[in-house]
Amino acid sequence: MSIDQRDWDDGARASASTLFARAAAAARHADRRLAEAIEDFFLPEDSKLDDRTRAALAATLTAIVAAVERDLRRRAVAHSSGADSTAIQRIEDGAPVLDRLVGSGLLRDFDMMRELIARTRQDLLVDLLPALPPDEIGSASLLARLAGSADPRVADAALAVMAAESRRRGLIDSHRLERTELPAELQHRLVWWVAAAIREQLGPSAADRIIAEVALRALADHDEGDRLESAAMRLAATVDPQPAELATVLRHALGDRRVALVIAFLGHALGIDYATMRQIVLDGGDQLWLALRGAGLDRATVARVGLSLCEADPRRDVEAFADQLEAIAAVTPDEARGALAPLRLHPDFRAAMAELEKRR
Repeated sequence: MSIDQRDWDDGARASASTLFARAAAAARHADRRLAEAIEDFFLPEDSKLDDRTRAALAATLTAIVAAVERDLRRRAVAHSSGADSTAIQRIEDGAPVLDRLVGSGLLRDFDMMRELIARTRQDLLVDLLPALPPDEIGSASLLARLAGSADPRVADAALAVMAAESRRRGLIDSHRLERTELPAELQHRLVWWVAAAIREQLGPSAADRIIAEVALRALADHDEGDRLESAAMRLAATVDPQPAELATVLRHALGDRRVALVIAFLGHALGIDYATMRQIVLDGGDQLWLALRGAGLDRATVARVGLSLCEADPRRDVEAFADQLEAIAAVTPDEARGALAPLRLHPDFRAAMAELEKRR
């Protein structure tokens, strides 16, 4: 075969142009990967996700996107009963949209990832906490006792938490979800992102209207009150333990490894919303110690909570906590509540104040 340049036809030149474009794209991709590797290398260790959290977060994100996509495609197929079979098949058998959403950068949304990372860490903490022996907390778990309460409001609230925990456990055991259990605002964003990605696969067509309609129906059917976090806060408000009872309730919830209940009862006692209280518990440190003292908990209960969390998270320094215990116990409940007062403000108000401060 001749290699004379005169033998190059238009097809070969087009292929060469494609080769050049691919090579340039590969160079850009290599630069981006290097920049990301450098950024990751210089991150402080306490800012990095450990391998277990990273894997669990990936499974959670995959399952949540898949749940929304599965629901939208099912609704669209049911709504397209009068359409031709080819159109229905394209809706039903489209490629999963997760890679498209990841590649687009939409899933890097700060609020979405903050919720998913916190939720993942909470779910992992359940398995990592040391369980107390039955002779310390009773043969039946706190939640089981509350579900058997003579007060029907308490029993119903406890059963709702049990049902929500069971759904959440399904993700951990099978990597599959039937509901996202996202807050309403995040659910709204995700549904429209998935709907747009499905529509992109189909191209402009009569299916546009159908996809928009089923997305609206899916949003109308979403009830954020079914979330584990919401159910736990309702139970805490229904039980409403008095300060003298709170230490026992928290000790039993912690011994049962009911992290959601620990967060909810502490949040209820202090008037702090679940998401904020969850972050305080997961991060540990000074804000948590102030929260425990602000809730009126004694030195022994603060020590129990602190030691349990240190055992569950190797990044926590148990010796440093022990050294601080006397100083923590010296803080009065009134002083602690005063220090935490800004956290009782509405989250949007706090976010607006933080944004204004950044722009000073």
